[in-house]
Amino acid sequence: MSTPENLDSAGNPPWWKLPIVWLVIGGPAAVVVASLFTVGIAVKHVDPVLDTSKGHVKSVVEQPAVQARNHAASPAQQPADR
Repeated sequence: MSTPENLDSAGNPPWWKLPIVWLVIGGPAAVVVASLFTVGIAVKHVDPVLDTSKGHVKSVVEQPAVQARNHAASPAQQPADR
């Protein structure tokens, strides 16, 4: 396991030979690499900007979604018999 030449005067191995150190360093390093990869994907495949300044004609496909949105935003209707 540990040989005398790998140990310092106190009998401890150097820090780079301890597995827990690599877990502590490796976790955040993996997150940084993954975030850089995600940024690369986001920069390479940019979503187009939609021009909403013009009057948008709602298609027949969008009508149910618009009606549901308007219904959800309207105040709740109370039953007449209460």
